[in-house]
Amino acid sequence: MSDASVGARRTMARVRAPQSFVAGIVLVLLGIFGIWAASDLPRGTLGSMGPGMLPHWVAICVAICGSVLVVTGLLRDGAGLQSFGLRGPLTVVLAILAFALTIRPFAFGSFATPGLGLVVAGPLAVVIGGYATPEARFRELLILALLLTAGCMLLFGDLLNLPIPIFPTALIEAASGRIPSRTLLRLGAGGLALMGLALLALQRRSTRRSRTDVAPHAMMT
Repeated sequence: MSDASVGARRTMARVRAPQSFVAGIVLVLLGIFGIWAASDLPRGTLGSMGPGMLPHWVAICVAICGSVLVVTGLLRDGAGLQSFGLRGPLTVVLAILAFALTIRPFAFGSFATPGLGLVVAGPLAVVIGGYATPEARFRELLILALLLTAGCMLLFGDLLNLPIPIFPTALIEAASGRIPSRTLLRLGAGGLALMGLALLALQRRSTRRSRTDVAPHAMMT
């Protein structure tokens, strides 16, 4: 038996919560990768944030949370490692790829994707990623996707003024010089929010109707 395998067994024997320990290691590695991936983006200052400010600090926070989980796994008793399916990881990876390929134009040889902006890439990624769980429902995912995308548009595009593609390239070219970019952004975010709220109201109404139909049926039986 090699020294490496013996050391690994001793380390795992000291771990009191293997699930938290392994999850923490994964988060630490993810945070390190995020810091490296965003290292070439200018961070700017708090008064004038650059495109690398948010990814950099989010990656740091992820690494810190992972470190806390690693320490917790060594000091406190917890759940052991469990088997898991591939549906969740594969769906999340697919959602990330869909977002990356649609938010801005992407060329791969002779094939090129149109830049659809955050207004399309955001809901698409949320809906696809939501199907990582078998309990996912399309209407609920669509409501969440619309409201989250509207909030991200206002936060990153309007308040933080980050250079993120918001709308499809064709729409931007057509509206150039006619509608101010801030006005177009706010109109788009408002439209997504209104659609999300309308779907939410319809869902609540249908839920109330189903409960009302079930109640008389239960009294008759």
